[in-house]
Amino acid sequence: MEQKDVVRSLAALAQEHRLQIFRALVVTGPHGMMPGVMAEGSGIPAATLSFHLKELMHAGLVTQERQGRHLVYRAVFEHMNALLGYLTENCCQGEACLTDTAASCNC
Repeated sequence: MEQKDVVRSLAALAQEHRLQIFRALVVTGPHGMMPGVMAEGSGIPAATLSFHLKELMHAGLVTQERQGRHLVYRAVFEHMNALLGYLTENCCQGEACLTDTAASCNC
C-alpha cells in the first residue's frame, strides 16, 4: 500500500460519522447495508450520510453496488487489512508482540 493511500484512508476515518459508518459496515460483513438502514441506525441525515459514504468510497474503504432500485454499501476488507498491515509492518522491531488470540484473528 502506498503512503498516499494510507493518508487518504486515515483522513477519511478521522471524522466521527465516517468512522461510525465504516465500523457499522465492518460489523455487517459482506452482505453490506443500504443507506436507509444506516441512516436509521446512526441518526445521520440522508444527505449527510451520502456525503460521508462518498468520502469513504474515494478513500477505497467502501464499495457501492446497485441492486435494482437500491444501493448497497460494503466495507472493503482487503483495503482495511492492507491499511492495518501498513500500520503494523515494523511493529515491535520485528518481534512478535501480539497475543495469540489477536494474532489468530481472520478479519
